[in-house]
Amino acid sequence: MKTIAGLVGLTAIALTLSPAVARAQDANCYDTTAGLTVEEQRLDDTLVTGGPAVGPALVKLAGFDGRVAGFTAALCHQAVPKQAQQFVEREGNALWKAAVARAQSTMPLAHDAYDDRPLYWARVQLSSALRQWKPRFAISPNERAKLIRQFDWASRGLSDSAFPAKPGVRRIAVTGFDPFQLAGTNVRRANPAGAAALQLDGREITTPNGKVVLQAAVLPVLWGGFDEGVVEQFYGSALRQKPDAFVTISQGRPDRFDVERWAARWRGGFGDNNDVSSYGTVPNAAGWPQPSNEFIETTLPFQKMIDAGTGPFTVNYNRSFCEWVVVGSQQSCRTDEPTPGRVAASGGGGDYLSNESMYRANRVRIGYGATNVLGGHLHTPVLGQPADPAALTDSAFESQRRAIADQVKALVSVV
Repeated sequence: MKTIAGLVGLTAIALTLSPAVARAQDANCYDTTAGLTVEEQRLDDTLVTGGPAVGPALVKLAGFDGRVAGFTAALCHQAVPKQAQQFVEREGNALWKAAVARAQSTMPLAHDAYDDRPLYWARVQLSSALRQWKPRFAISPNERAKLIRQFDWASRGLSDSAFPAKPGVRRIAVTGFDPFQLAGTNVRRANPAGAAALQLDGREITTPNGKVVLQAAVLPVLWGGFDEGVVEQFYGSALRQKPDAFVTISQGRPDRFDVERWAARWRGGFGDNNDVSSYGTVPNAAGWPQPSNEFIETTLPFQKMIDAGTGPFTVNYNRSFCEWVVVGSQQSCRTDEPTPGRVAASGGGGDYLSNESMYRANRVRIGYGATNVLGGHLHTPVLGQPADPAALTDSAFESQRRAIADQVKALVSVV
């Protein structure tokens, strides 16, 4: 078991890589008074008073600290806007590829290969550096935001989503999610859906029905990122490559997998990783065909997935949904069929970003008329946390995450 107390030696790393980034490399390159997002401010969060920050500690355990330090140093030398754009795209993509390579390594590693958290926290460290960077050229708030988004999307796998040109191989596009609900000591949380995405990206799996090749990305737990079209960008790009299926994946209910029947065109208002809420009809993302279906039904082969006997967790087909009888005040929740003309209130996956990932991915699929492409959502079992409240990891936590991610791999391969 690795506890924070056992990681005291990482305190010096935290000084270099926290939002304050003491930026000893070039004090004139960063404005440490520039505001950070709520998500970025969590880089200073610890599990015990006086202990090192959790995010940087996890980055160090995975060996990504050198990559982060190299980025913050090299960023200071970007002299013109075009150079900076190329740099952040290249470095974001390199971070994603390094995380995938680590996750799929066949060599023994000092820290669990299935841990999705180091990628998340390294990305947050580097976005905070971009937010506080003082470039040698004039940059407007809008231009900085675009630069941060360019890096963010690349580091999520959106710049590395091309399927190999292999005839006769089924192509499946999948997404997981970042860790979320990270307040207080929950800052150490992982997300098995993100871990599964890292395990799946670029994989070629041999099945009884032939080979399956996968492309994966990890989505943000941010309403704003969804409004900017991150879901449509990934799945829209996948559609141009003639995939066979879409599977959006997120963490769901304890002790079981759920194949969700319905996705709903509604946001319930729960706060995201920046503590931002959003309530109402799912908005459009600019530039994509987006029909106005209130509900979208899965076309995944749910019975085949149930019957596959993937284990160890039960696989369930969840038929539930809710619709507004009176919008904003009265709902009808059932397991039959939505009422034509009524406004959606929640899908089987609820009214948060998991539901919206299924809705958006399949809305753009329908918008392009790709009715031959299977599409739907898979909810994983909930992943617990290490038993010791001061621990970053333990064997039971790692074993559960591995079991969930491996069963995701098995389920997706039978789609």
